[in-house]
Amino acid sequence: MLLSIENLTVRYGADTALAITEPLQINKGDRVGVIGSNGAGKTTLVKSILGLVPYQGTIRTELKPEQMAIHMQFNEYADTMPVKYIMEAILDTRIGGNKKLQELISYFEFEDCLRKRYSKLSGGQKQRFTIIMVMMQEAALTLYDEVTSGLDFETRQKLVEKLADWYREREESLLVVSHYYEELEQLVDKLLILDQGHVIDYGTKDELFRKYCGRAVIVTDRSEKNEALLVSYEKLASPKHLLAVSCESEEKEKEVVELFLKHNVNFKRSNSDIEMIYMNAKEGSKK
Repeated sequence: MLLSIENLTVRYGADTALAITEPLQINKGDRVGVIGSNGAGKTTLVKSILGLVPYQGTIRTELKPEQMAIHMQFNEYADTMPVKYIMEAILDTRIGGNKKLQELISYFEFEDCLRKRYSKLSGGQKQRFTIIMVMMQEAALTLYDEVTSGLDFETRQKLVEKLADWYREREESLLVVSHYYEELEQLVDKLLILDQGHVIDYGTKDELFRKYCGRAVIVTDRSEKNEALLVSYEKLASPKHLLAVSCESEEKEKEVVELFLKHNVNFKRSNSDIEMIYMNAKEGSKK
């Protein structure tokens, strides 16, 4: 066990920002995605783990402070010198003599940015710079808070693909806060679902999909035709432009697929959809 949280409460004035009542554990090798709407308590959780906000309750860890690394949503560095020298000063090493740092700079295609000042970097370049700094710590637990915030889709996609590839064969544990579901699909195997400061659920993606969505989900566009075809089927919570049917059995899935094929309806099958997990877990918590 790397980290355990019990009876954690964080208040800002009279408002409760976070209240975790059931024990929550992060183990070695866990890749945990933290999801929830704005104000759900995601960043407050990260700050609590790091001891940056006062809290009531217990956070236990076997890790020393230097064994945890953090990528915050917003980072600023001095602008009086090229980022090469900022990197070397903070990391207390020379790029030319550090093979790991050279590998990271090359991996994230950052060579051409080393002579630029921080303010002259693009949003994606700033994120890559900070990620390199974080990864150089070789931490047992790394926390990423909205690592691709503010980036365009293509830049986000390339950056997440590189992160996923980098960590694929490694043992480090991750806690990733993001509102981009497609990023979490690539980076994590567990989900912590928060809503208004409370934990809705915590478990593996497979466990939570089965719990809230069933064995599989068949998804199609929302239209009058499709609504009429599915009038006798119970629908899952889904984005407004879609209709989603849970298939608890292979027979049920075959029935829905044959119905769509008969009426020439385009559809998608899924057995791992974080957005669907979140929407139906949140809907279930209201009942």
